Amino acid sequence: MSQSSQGSGGGAGDGVRLETADALELLRHGTIEVEGRMVDASNATLFARISHAGVSSSCIYKPVAGERPLWDFPDGTLAGREVAAYLVSEAGGWGVVPPTVHRDGPFGPGMVQLWVDTDDTVELVDILPRPAMPRGWCAVLDARGNEGEQVVLAHADDPRLRSMAVFDVVVNNADRKGGHILPVGPAPDDPVHGVDHGISFNVEEKLRTVLWGWAARRLRPEDVEALTRVEAALGGSLGAAMAGHLTRAEVAVTTRRVRRLLRAGSMPLPSEGWPAIPWPAF
Repeated sequence: MSQSSQGSGGGAGDGVRLETADALELLRHGTIEVEGRMVDASNATLFARISHAGVSSSCIYKPVAGERPLWDFPDGTLAGREVAAYLVSEAGGWGVVPPTVHRDGPFGPGMVQLWVDTDDTVELVDILPRPAMPRGWCAVLDARGNEGEQVVLAHADDPRLRSMAVFDVVVNNADRKGGHILPVGPAPDDPVHGVDHGISFNVEEKLRTVLWGWAARRLRPEDVEALTRVEAALGGSLGAAMAGHLTRAEVAVTTRRVRRLLRAGSMPLPSEGWPAIPWPAF
């Protein structure tokens, strides 16, 4: 079982499908009952049940009080950054981030995000022997395995992942691990979603991702269209909404990042002086 969502469609993790507006209504006003904790998470990440007006779903609740201090991000801001990432995802039409809100909960204010089941049998990112890399995949990094064998970190040349990579550049995602990429199903048109965007939007370039396979490649027409929508929205409702979760400087840098990407017309290369791939990669 993995966390995800259907973007504009929305799944509730228990077979119930929710439209985005209904999912947001549930997340904003529902009663949260915590059922457990994700023990592998570095910050307090609680699995919960949320119910409102006869509708119920599973969700993830990350209280601000459970955030561990970071040297390069202001304390108590990770939950808001997750919400800002959702706002950008929606503005660009990417549907990467599950419906996400910032609200009070059983352990104080925090991020609440819809949970849905995903298909763990679908592999879009992997570390595997070089000869076993599927045809059409993009190699990211060559390395040596535990027995000294040659292995490669690679990902599928998948348009859904490529859109996610563009989104990650915009939000300056410092932690796109393989485990944060969640396919809903095996079909080519099934959504692929991403989670854990708390360390995004820094004013310094901190992009760390396993999706470097398109570095320096030209943007697709659909990428340009999405970025143009985000640029326009940042000057209006999106920028105003993000200002409730980020500093003025972080919103301004996000706008400049979008404009720089449009001017370049291609995906960036890894920046110098900062690790290009998160560790662990999964």
